[in-house]
Amino acid sequence: MEIKSKVILFFVFLIYIPFYSQTKEIDTGEIISSRDMHISLVRLIATPEKYHNKIIEVVGYLNLEFEGDAIYLHQEDYEKAILKNAFWVEFSNDINKKGLMKYNKKYVIIRGRFNMNENGHMGLFGGEIQNITRLDSWH
Repeated sequence: MEIKSKVILFFVFLIYIPFYSQTKEIDTGEIISSRDMHISLVRLIATPEKYHNKIIEVVGYLNLEFEGDAIYLHQEDYEKAILKNAFWVEFSNDINKKGLMKYNKKYVIIRGRFNMNENGHMGLFGGEIQNITRLDSWH
């Protein structure tokens, strides 16, 4: 193989790798970019229809209490009860429910399926993040 062919193959390889590594199969069969999965709560509040029924990751302030499990844009939104800046959260069976309280009243990152048509307890929240499969502290 001549050097010109090797150089062309090398550049084709460089172009292909980013597309390959930034997609993942979601359980619905839908392909979503990993870059698009991690979004801000501001985007979710502003354009919920864009993320409806999609797997998302968000960072926010988590509150866990009876009839009040939600992730908020900021701690102050929780303290001032600005519920439209919050999303109801429902955890999958894969999450250890006994260990949840160590994340209470902390900033966390969660991954789950967003549903803009469900609004949590008494319909007060901006939507729901359901079937949460990732819950980690955010520092």
